[in-house]
Amino acid sequence: MSFSESELSDSDAELQDAFSKGKLKPGLNKLVEAPKQFVNNVRGLKQKVEEMKLNLPWIERLDCVNDQAPLAPEIAAQISTQEERRETQMKNNKKLPQFAPSEDPVLNDFKREMLFYRRAQAAVSEAIPKLKGLGLLTKRPDDYFAEMAKTDEHMQKIREHLMKKQEQQKRSERVKQLRQQRKEGKMVQIQTKLQRQEEKKEMLNQVKKVRKGMSKDLDFLDGKKNKSIGRKSMEKRKMKDKKFGFGGKKSGMKSNTKDSAADISEFRNPGKSGKKFPKGNSKHGNKNRPGKNRRVKIKARGKK
Repeated sequence: MSFSESELSDSDAELQDAFSKGKLKPGLNKLVEAPKQFVNNVRGLKQKVEEMKLNLPWIERLDCVNDQAPLAPEIAAQISTQEERRETQMKNNKKLPQFAPSEDPVLNDFKREMLFYRRAQAAVSEAIPKLKGLGLLTKRPDDYFAEMAKTDEHMQKIREHLMKKQEQQKRSERVKQLRQQRKEGKMVQIQTKLQRQEEKKEMLNQVKKVRKGMSKDLDFLDGKKNKSIGRKSMEKRKMKDKKFGFGGKKSGMKSNTKDSAADISEFRNPGKSGKKFPKGNSKHGNKNRPGKNRRVKIKARGKK
């Protein structure tokens, strides 16, 4: 059935007239898509697979179709322990969603990973003997060198650039460490100086108190309380204390008393105190003493 141009134009005019009068409402005319139909063409898929297959030896394909490898006892125990722990955690923690053990996503992920692992293990167990039967090596030798895409000169330049970069980084880190150590050393030096000043001030105050008689405690001279006094100085201090005492009255100690003035036991006879020389000798020795050379000759004769 065909329509002329005049009839089409009349129909358009009628629609415009109806739309202007409000007789046509939006939403009445809508496209409805037909539901998508999924076709599982098993026969066609198998046919395509057969067409894609190439008659190649197994070494070119390396395909392995096998079942899962047997589960090791320790892994099975680990899975059961994980399931029990997960169930206990879900019971104790109300924030976790409650799932059945078969629907728990955490346990399902773990089991799924174990299935992949067991499949790969079975494939390796089957493929390694086949490769060894064909006389192929399955391990890389120690002296194996692979051909590289870059030349040795290019790789040497890259290596030198990386080494320079590492050295610069080490140098910058070393400089940072030295700066930090210098700051810390300066702070320690300032703190030590202030501490010594405080200890010196405290020691001087203690000495003033002892001199004025306000205190008799001399423990501040002990090396445990005053670290600035060394071991040798402490020994020297003890020897002086033992010899001269610990202080006390100094003035008038050497003045005579009645008893010391009357004691003449320390005085000697002036006539007997002088040294007497042998008769015929001067103060400086015997003038008739032979010379040195003569004495040496006399000693030599005596030895003979």
